[in-house]
Amino acid sequence: MVKLGRSAAVAALAAAVLALGACGGSDGKSEGGSASGGGSAEARTLTLWHYETGNSAMGTAWAEAMKEFEASHPGVKVKFEEKGFEQIQKTAGMVLNSDEAPDIMEYNKGNATAGLLSKQGLLTDLTEEATKRGWDKLLSPSLQTTAKYDERGIMGSGKWFGVPNYGEYVMVYYNKDMFDKAGVKVPTTFDEFTAALDTFTKKGTTPIAMAGAEYPAQQLFYLLALNKANRAWVDSFELYKGKVDFHGPEFTYAAQTISDWVKKGYIAKNSAGMKAEDMGVAFIGGKFPIMVSGSWWFGRMQEEIKGFKWGSFLWPGQFAPESSSMWPGQFAPGSSGNIWVVPEKSKNKDLAYDFIDITMKKEVQNLLGNSGGIPVAADPAAITDERNKELIENFNKLSTQDGLAFYPDWPAPGYYDVLVSGVQELINGDKKPEEVLDEIAQPYNDNLADIGN
Repeated sequence: MVKLGRSAAVAALAAAVLALGACGGSDGKSEGGSASGGGSAEARTLTLWHYETGNSAMGTAWAEAMKEFEASHPGVKVKFEEKGFEQIQKTAGMVLNSDEAPDIMEYNKGNATAGLLSKQGLLTDLTEEATKRGWDKLLSPSLQTTAKYDERGIMGSGKWFGVPNYGEYVMVYYNKDMFDKAGVKVPTTFDEFTAALDTFTKKGTTPIAMAGAEYPAQQLFYLLALNKANRAWVDSFELYKGKVDFHGPEFTYAAQTISDWVKKGYIAKNSAGMKAEDMGVAFIGGKFPIMVSGSWWFGRMQEEIKGFKWGSFLWPGQFAPESSSMWPGQFAPGSSGNIWVVPEKSKNKDLAYDFIDITMKKEVQNLLGNSGGIPVAADPAAITDERNKELIENFNKLSTQDGLAFYPDWPAPGYYDVLVSGVQELINGDKKPEEVLDEIAQPYNDNLADIGN
């Protein structure tokens, strides 16, 4: 990828994007969370972007972190600007290369996003701060994978360019009332899961709420591939540790199954044009018995579902004999959560580091856990809600058995849009599975050539 120049046209376009999307000093030095700027005659502002909804677990915890930050930093104000996931996904490289960059922002982890920006020199190296402030001690090695990127922008090693303060994974949300009415029990195997889908369809109900126009459909596609995968395949696809055959059993099964599920009525054909918000609102409204998506919805479910009982369970993948490391196991898209990054052009880096510190404090981490999130540094005894405990325990189960498989759009720049388009074509029936596999293979292989693999 070519690094963007700082032309007047780019700056003007970045400003226009910011003006449309917004909802809503000097580089002093502070030590380990002290109230920097407190005695300054000049007021300072920390400009912060993130894309979590206000009633999500992260939105709730980070709102509290902003209050604590201002209380501990007299004379400093937080200017929070809520952005959309898609907005930051598509414009971050341009905006961070302009003078309109925020001081700190939530950003998508992975090679194609944070890795690409780190390679382009748009993110601040946080390695010294991670060591000085103890972030490296709070985050397990597996959670540090998405924080570190090498000179090629590949995650897992190198310098710290981001800090996660929560975990996440994709699972199955279900409407308990609809399950009970249909006589369906929570499935523990994949055969039981497909039998449940069949039961709902025969009763005239489309079982799976889906969104083909954004990330949910591609994550379902990846889950199906993972049902035929092992860790070696995941590492080959995500970390370039081996060759990936896009017409092998993993992706072939995923593409064919998506196509079949549309024909069987498990997924509505018109879901190809639906966005994630449409999907979530439909499930929250009681229109579908199942929604396959991420733990980032959990807090919102707790807040907004009023008319029925609901729950969640791990994706019922293929279980392996414990003695066989080559057999498919139980995988799910997941990792640390998205990361706090400090743009290289941040005007208040010291304040950004202090804010990250506050989001890692026990009080904020405990609030995140009790609001339906997956904290990385909470006190387990402080999590009081049984449903929240189950959410965290399932994440720990996946993490312990090495079942976190990252996300399908991470391996190559622009791959998110490639996968959205490909899976939409499967849902629409516009292309055959083998044609879609050719379509998603080319950009992946082109990227391998670009990085010298």
